Order: sequence, then C-alpha cells, then structure tokens
Amino acid sequence: MNAPTSRREFLKTTGALVVSVSVPVESIAAQDAKPALVPTELDSWIAVLPNGKVKAFFGKMDMGQGLDVAVAQVVADELDVRYESVEVLMGDSATSCNQGGASGSTGVSNGVRCLRHAAAEARRVLVDRAAEKLKVSASDLKVENGTVFAGQKKVTYAQLVGGKYFHHQVEWNKQVGNGMDIKVPAKPKAAADYKVVGKPFERRDVAWKVFGTDQFVTDVKVKGMLHARVIRPPRAACKVRGVDEGSIQSIKGAQVVREKDFVAVVAPREWDAVRAAQMLKVDWHTLDGVFPEMAKLHDHIRAAKVVKRSEDLKRGDVESSFKTPGVRVVEAEYEWPLQSHASMGPACAVADVKGDRCTVWTGSQKPHFVQTGVARLLDVPPEKVRAIWVTGPGSYGRNDAGDAALDAALLSKLTGRPVRVQGMRNDGIAWDPKGPASVHRGRAALDASGKVTGYEFVSKGFSRRNIDTNESDPRDSLAGMSIGLPPKPSVDFGVPAEAYGFDNKLLAWEVIPPLLDASSPLRSSHLRDPVGPQIQFGSEQFIDELAAAAGEDPVAFRLKYVTAPRDAAVIKAAADKAGWQPRTAPRAARSGDILSGRGIAYAQRNGTLVAVVAEIEVERKSGRIWGKKFTVAHDCGLIVNPQGLRDTIEGNVVQGLSRTLFEEVRFDREKVTSVDWMSYPILEIRDAPEAIEVVLINHPEMAPTGAGEPSIRVIPAAVANAFFDATGVRLRRAPLTPERVKAALARA
Repeated sequence: MNAPTSRREFLKTTGALVVSVSVPVESIAAQDAKPALVPTELDSWIAVLPNGKVKAFFGKMDMGQGLDVAVAQVVADELDVRYESVEVLMGDSATSCNQGGASGSTGVSNGVRCLRHAAAEARRVLVDRAAEKLKVSASDLKVENGTVFAGQKKVTYAQLVGGKYFHHQVEWNKQVGNGMDIKVPAKPKAAADYKVVGKPFERRDVAWKVFGTDQFVTDVKVKGMLHARVIRPPRAACKVRGVDEGSIQSIKGAQVVREKDFVAVVAPREWDAVRAAQMLKVDWHTLDGVFPEMAKLHDHIRAAKVVKRSEDLKRGDVESSFKTPGVRVVEAEYEWPLQSHASMGPACAVADVKGDRCTVWTGSQKPHFVQTGVARLLDVPPEKVRAIWVTGPGSYGRNDAGDAALDAALLSKLTGRPVRVQGMRNDGIAWDPKGPASVHRGRAALDASGKVTGYEFVSKGFSRRNIDTNESDPRDSLAGMSIGLPPKPSVDFGVPAEAYGFDNKLLAWEVIPPLLDASSPLRSSHLRDPVGPQIQFGSEQFIDELAAAAGEDPVAFRLKYVTAPRDAAVIKAAADKAGWQPRTAPRAARSGDILSGRGIAYAQRNGTLVAVVAEIEVERKSGRIWGKKFTVAHDCGLIVNPQGLRDTIEGNVVQGLSRTLFEEVRFDREKVTSVDWMSYPILEIRDAPEAIEVVLINHPEMAPTGAGEPSIRVIPAAVANAFFDATGVRLRRAPLTPERVKAALARA
C-alpha cells in the first residue's frame, strides 16, 4: 500500500503483537502498556502479526527506486521469513523514527542498516523465547519461514508473540536523521548466509501506479477541506502594499487569506480557487533589476566577492609546481546553469490543524522534518504534529513539496479548516529551490614528458544550501519568509570526488552571496546529487583535456593516475564492456551530417564508485546531440537487489542526460521566465538512449553504499567528452543545447 496505515488501524485489523510503534488498541493496551516511539525500543522497528507476517517501520521513503523492496529483502533474511510476508511502512512520523528521509543516497547504506539490526535482534529474542517454550537450548534451534524447529517440535513467531509488546531495549547512537543507528547483541548474518538479499525483485509500486488503485498526494481528501492557491509575487523582491478582496467577490465561497506578505485564496471548490487566484488584485511594492542579466550570470559569479573558501584537499606544493621552468600550463573554465527540479507536477499538500494538533499529508521526501517544521511554524510541540508521506509528483532533493506543506499548515491554522494547497505548473518551476549555478576552473602543469606535476581545480558559485535541505526550519520556507522570519542560509559547495594521485594537488571551492536574501525564486538548495554533476562536468572534462595535452588515451590516462584499486576497476569495467578502442586524438570526422563520438568519465560518491562510457551522435545541421548508448560500471559494495539497482542507474542516466542537454532556468532582471515545458524543456522519449548497459561489481564482503545519485554525476562530462571526440571541439558550458552546438561548430 502507498498510504501509510495508522497504528490504531493496524492493530484493529490484525490483532498483532507489535514489535513497533504508536497507538495500540484499547484491548491490547489494557494488557500491555505501549512503548514510546523512540529508537531505543525494538518495538519502534518491527511488528510480527498473528498470521506470521511482518511489518517493518522505515523512517525514510521511496522515490520510485524500490527502496522498500530492499528493506523487505534484508528484514526477510535476518528474520528468516518469506520475502512476500514482509510489508514496509514508510515515511510516517506516527509509525517510524526520523531516519532522515530520502537523502544522500543513504536509503540502503544507513536506513536499511537499522532495520537489519532490528530484525536480527527480533529473531534472537524470538529464538530465545522459543527455546524457553520448547525447553531446549537456543543453539539447537533452526528457523524457517517464521517457524522455529527443535527436531519434531516447533513453534511459530505468531505463537510466540502472545499479544504483547516486546518491551526490549536496543542501544541508540543518539543521532537523528541519516546518521541514526542502533546496536544490538544479535549478530547480523554473513552475506554467504543470505537467501533473499542479492536476488532480483520487482518494485511493488508499479501496479498501483499503472492502474490507479492507490493515492498520490494530489488525491488526498479530508472532509470539509478548502482548496487553496498561494499567490506568489509576479517578480522577485516584492512586498504586499494592499489586497483588493472585492476583486474576487463574484466567486462564491472564495476568500482571501493574508498574513503580512503571505497571500492566498481559498474556496470549497478547486476551480474556484484557481479562478480567484487569477482574478485577485494585489498591489505589490517592487524593486527593479534585482538579478543580473542572464547572459552575464557566469561573469557575475566570476566577479562576485567570496564569502567563504575551503581547500578540501591540499597536497604538496601546488604553486611551486607551476613555477618550475619548462612546464606546460593547461587551463580551462566550465560553466553550469541554474536548474529546476522540474517535477512532473507542482507540489501538493493537505494540512488539518485542530487546536494544538496538526496532521499533514505531504509529498516531501523528508516527512519527519516536515513534522518539525510545521510544529515550529505553528508553535506547538513536534509530537502534536503527524506528517504522513504520500507519493508525490517528484523529488530528488529539496523541491517545492516542503513549501506546500508549510503553506497548507499555515492556511489551516488561519482558516480553522483543513486546507489542500496545490501549485500550478509555473509555481513548480519558477519558485522551487534551484540547483546552483557555478564556474569551475582547472589548471595543471605538465613536464616535458607529459607527466602532471601540478593540479588545481576550484569551483565558485552560489551555495548549495542557500536554504536548507529539509523543511525543519520555517525560515527556509517561502511561507516563513513571507511572514517575516529571517533567512538562515548555509555556505557550502564541494570538490571533485576522485582518486587521482597527482603529487601536487589542490581541490577547493568558493561561495558567493545569494542574489537575494529572502523570498527569491532563484534560491538554491539540493538537487539530485547536489553539485555533483556540475563539479564533475568540469573536472572530468579537464582530465580529458590533460590526456589530450599529454598525447595519451583518456582511459589509459585515468588508469595511470588513479591510486585506488576499486576506482581503477570500475574504469576498466566500463571501458571493457563498451569495447573502448584507445586513441590519443579525437575522431572528429570532417564530413557528413551525423558525427559520432565516445567519451568516458568516472567519480566517487560516499563510498560508491562509478564510471560511464557515453556514445553519442551529433547532427551537424540541427545541432542536436543524441546520447545513443551508455555503459555504466557501478560498485556500491554489497548489492541487495540487482534489478532495483539497474533500474536506479538507468534513471540516473536519463535524468543526467536531460540536465546535460536541455535544462536551464531562464530569467530576466526581475523574475524567472522558464515557467512551463516549452521554456524549461526536459528530455523526451525521442532523446532517450537506445541502450543502457550496466556492469554491477558486487562486494558481498563490504557494507552497501549508495546508488540513488552517484551515476548521475558522471553523465554530463562523459557526454561532453564524447562531443569532443566526435567534433574536435570543446563545449564547456552546459546545457549542450543545439544552439550552442551549432555555434561551436561554426567557430571551429
């Protein structure tokens, strides 16, 4: 099921003993006091039902990658139950602890780890109870499909739970979010003992999405709710001077809701709310020229003052290496645009404030942080707020879902009614938090033999977190800013993630001030693999440029300098699978309308290694680039579900290709002008790859690392390198649009 089951509903319908959470049925509570929903209770993680089925309570959510399948596989193996008997309830603050939501590709590496420990401990406790009941040693027992055997004697998990809670304590590391972990006496199984982990399983959400048998967040309805449209300013840096409420008086039931600069319309019928939003007259106080000219954005970044610089890696004497007599200095700059999440639909949320309590249904990928943010906005304790994740129209970072949730909560408080907030298409692209624009500078020194003796790569741009990555603080929301809460920016960026062993090496980043302090349509926050694609777009192109300067093949050049064996292995695996043919100069055909090329890029991400070979075609006349084939080698440690992993990698490739070729937020001096699919195009079916081949490198002896984001970061550079191979021309500014392709070819 997509819609989470409440603890009360769960117990009423199943009569289960709960190794879990939240509100017990009165008949159960009369016999056994409910444990608190805290990480130290085993009851906060697993439930065993009288029929032997299992529920796992997961404080993250799934964005269509089948994370719930991986959870079920691990729980099934650790508990020795059938995979089909495990149901995973995700993203409900009333039934799970705050494991950080979807964030940092940590769903399996961090999130499933807690469930693995909990399931192993639940099995240990149940086996001990079985030993006591069967009057044998626990070491003499074996478990199959939820039944504990001692020779001819047996007892099921369902018989052992006996309608009571476990009341069993586990050790918690005191961290909330991605870092949450628990420690238990039970020892999880070795990879060699797994029967379910490592096997391919299909996603569980495809059928209901195809047949429409469950709810998206846009389908949630609450009795008596009002429909709302929030009135965003027509341009940046606007304040409200006045609102003409009479301008919508012809619409029955429509009313204006205003709190300082926060303005919305509500109505019993959604279409009436849409009409009211279109008709409402607001007197805005505006400022002119708050943004630089779009064509000069990267010049603005170059010239802007630096508010923070960080040298994340500094080895050897870089400056001296450039002053050595006889060295050849290679330099290049790369530009990356502002990009939108451009979710398939604008955000939606429903909130129901009753007294000092609130329930909010949200498509945010971090519902527990929505709980915290709503509580702070309403000035109530977090335990008075329940946030329920329901599948939304898109995710992968901090999109507009968090703003919709806080908008809905504020409006429900102000109106005294349940409120459903639904954005329009232009809201979703114009006002969602953006991936930051940036400029990347590469500089290297090569001696007479072509050896790299000095290497420097510096990124400069807007902070990756002008607003935070989650909605836990209302100051990071449009609603909070509109009612006068001061902004709370963070200042950080990043450096390339790789293992090139240059003797003298500097990796650094610089952050510049935001274009506006608050309520900006160009505010920046996390977008899938935050700043990864743009950094590697520059750094992995620059590595290719160094290979060309040294007269070496791009694959051989990388293998020459990579110092980590696993990194070298993914580069070799991708090249071998793609049938890479070494060459030291671009193919660069001089005739014909269709030019073909191939390029490689590689990167690390939080313990995961990935390399990709892109094979592209360039239409000389139209300027169109087609990413025809991608070969990806991927090493994320232990593979839990190879089918889910392949699907995830394919999704990364397609979205990465879209961001490489098409996606760029357009704006003028006052506002965002890319507000629909015509002005903010994304990849369509005709532009999808003909083939994506994946090489999975499994390390059962290692813990799993993330897969949700690593393979997207290598796509832009691989395509750009393939373009150079096809044409002999470098494109150092993304996206690689037909207009830029034709201009580059004309200059060549």
